[in-house]
Amino acid sequence: MRSGPQRRLAGRFQSGDNRAMRLPSLLRFRHLVLTLTSIALLTGCATDLVQRADALAAPAGLQREQVQGGPFLLTAYVHARPNAPLLRVYLEGDGRAWITRNQVSPDPTPHTAMGLRLAASDGGDVVYLARPCQFTPMARNPACQPAYWSGLRYSPEVVSAMDEALSHYVTRLQPARLELVGYSGGGALAVLLAARRKDVSAIRTVAGNLDHVAVNRWHAVSQMPGSLNAIDVASRVAGIPQRHVSGADDTVVPTAITRSYVDRVGRCAALTIVPDMAHESDWDRAWPSLLALPLPCTAQRP
Repeated sequence: MRSGPQRRLAGRFQSGDNRAMRLPSLLRFRHLVLTLTSIALLTGCATDLVQRADALAAPAGLQREQVQGGPFLLTAYVHARPNAPLLRVYLEGDGRAWITRNQVSPDPTPHTAMGLRLAASDGGDVVYLARPCQFTPMARNPACQPAYWSGLRYSPEVVSAMDEALSHYVTRLQPARLELVGYSGGGALAVLLAARRKDVSAIRTVAGNLDHVAVNRWHAVSQMPGSLNAIDVASRVAGIPQRHVSGADDTVVPTAITRSYVDRVGRCAALTIVPDMAHESDWDRAWPSLLALPLPCTAQRP
């Protein structure tokens, strides 16, 4: 028979054993709470970014729409008349593709949306196309996987998806001329799309990633073998008038890389270097003036 102290000591061990048995369940519960909290925060953040984009687009008369592009439901903003003399289609950058150097983002929706800012500052007939999985709820985009905003961001399936969405608006609006404008990674897609189409009259890029192999080498990060590279199709777009704008202080896509693409294209491509501008500077403020610069090979029209 145990004494009182022995019973109390045994009770402590028994209580401790029960706590140990309950610990895995407690950890699983805490993990579930943290997971649900993270999902709620991401959902709330995505909702805030869409509302912010709506507020940015509204003064320019841009209306949010959704359009199917391959397996993706893409978000677009549109302010364009049917049969306009010129339609500019703006392609967004890579967005928030990575949280850190080694951790891919769960949602690539851009916080700044410079491509949309450029479209809003245009003043003409414009369509803005977000990249796959940006701004559109993930629940409506079951095809969305992190690979499509990391290693496959310029893959053939992404280019085909953007091309399908672009064709939707060209068919609907029937513009006399079509220009593509891409910011950052959207610049790569502008070139890749123009290389497969026959209706692109001009290409413009701002801080465009026109050679992702050189850019990734510059940053000493992994290459993207599943992605197409804009500089590889330079000869196929050599006859299309182009102007590529680079910031003198851009350390994300250095001017030297943009210049190598322009040199590869030849006489119909021009490079404009803007002093004191970095990759994420306020390009939308300078954009109306940059749009007024003439395109090479088309002296008679801006």
